[in-house]
Amino acid sequence: MTAPTVNRERLVATAVDLVSISSPTGFEQPVGEYVREVFRSLGLQVLWQEVEEGRPNVVGTLEGTGGGKSLMFNGHMDTSYSGREPWLLGIAGFQPQGFVEDDHVWGLGISNMKGALACYIETVRALQDAGVRLRGDVLVACVSGEIEKAQWGEEYAGREWRGYSAGSRFLASHGGIADMCILGEPTSNAIVTGHYGAVWLRISTHGPFMHTAYTAGRLEENSIVRMHDVIAAVREWIPEWQERTTYAGEQGIVNLGCVNGGFPWRASRTPERTDLFVDARVPPTLPMTDAVAELKAMARGLRDRFPEHGIEVEVYVTAPGSEIAEEHPLVQSLDRCHTEVFGSPPPRATVRWFSDASSLTRYGIQSVNYGMSSGAHGAEGENLAIDGLVQTTEVYVRTAMDLCGVAS
Repeated sequence: MTAPTVNRERLVATAVDLVSISSPTGFEQPVGEYVREVFRSLGLQVLWQEVEEGRPNVVGTLEGTGGGKSLMFNGHMDTSYSGREPWLLGIAGFQPQGFVEDDHVWGLGISNMKGALACYIETVRALQDAGVRLRGDVLVACVSGEIEKAQWGEEYAGREWRGYSAGSRFLASHGGIADMCILGEPTSNAIVTGHYGAVWLRISTHGPFMHTAYTAGRLEENSIVRMHDVIAAVREWIPEWQERTTYAGEQGIVNLGCVNGGFPWRASRTPERTDLFVDARVPPTLPMTDAVAELKAMARGLRDRFPEHGIEVEVYVTAPGSEIAEEHPLVQSLDRCHTEVFGSPPPRATVRWFSDASSLTRYGIQSVNYGMSSGAHGAEGENLAIDGLVQTTEVYVRTAMDLCGVAS
């Protein structure tokens, strides 16, 4: 059967619409309302899940005739930034206002991952336009809170900090289930068969809290100075972790994400505590309990090495990785359909970023990341080539027909 035709202009219009609705993490509802109306206009069965106030998941289901496998297209509605950050002001490609220039769609979130949401919607429209009835269901799940961020302590508490698969965890535990899932994260159309997870931990040093006037001869007791010793020791340990967590030819990785100590408005006091925040990437083959145990053992070693530093450790993110077998029908179908559209097989990739496949696979929904991207974001902002959006949608259409089956 000839594959349905993708409507280029309609796809671009949807992408521009989605980008033009601001939706930083915690404030996804306006995009949810938009896609709900689109799903209703297409006659889809609509499921609205309120993850928390102002944060929905919206699932549109194109119901099949029965007897086929179900396929979910899953994508997050939240964007990594708001566009109001000082370093993004005045950069059009990092603003929640979509536009077309040089055969690309530009704007905040087009790559990660509103372009994919537009491709999903056009996939359903193309199937409907061609009168194709599938045996299995196709679900388009637009979820809240995927971006890699997490609340911590009292200062960073609230919905805007609740990411790391908050929406997809709720989705799968409240009826959002399918046999398999495609996540259109920006992979440059490579099939990602495995990705790392993460453990985030706080390592703290302590020292006396006192006025500057009384610190003469006691600089080494300052918790910031003591943190220098800890950072040096952690840097010595990082190569060991990187080697320990090598997976699928990719070496593990550790990031020193933040140092926090003292009061900028009161530099006349020494800080009682200084915090180092560490992001250690964890391969899907390393159980999360083992990873946490190893990281805590590293922290205990710091205490033994620097007993006077008052070192403590807190783990506050545990986000497992995900993998799928090369032989899985989802991988094989994407491989065939990509080859039909692009003329050559897609590459495979292992990545060290996180995706909602982590949560979905825990519910038995085998998932793969495959989507379009234009490479790393440049100084001009996020953008996707329109030709690439069209071709990616063509792959999605063919894959849905292949996996769900076409009713006679």
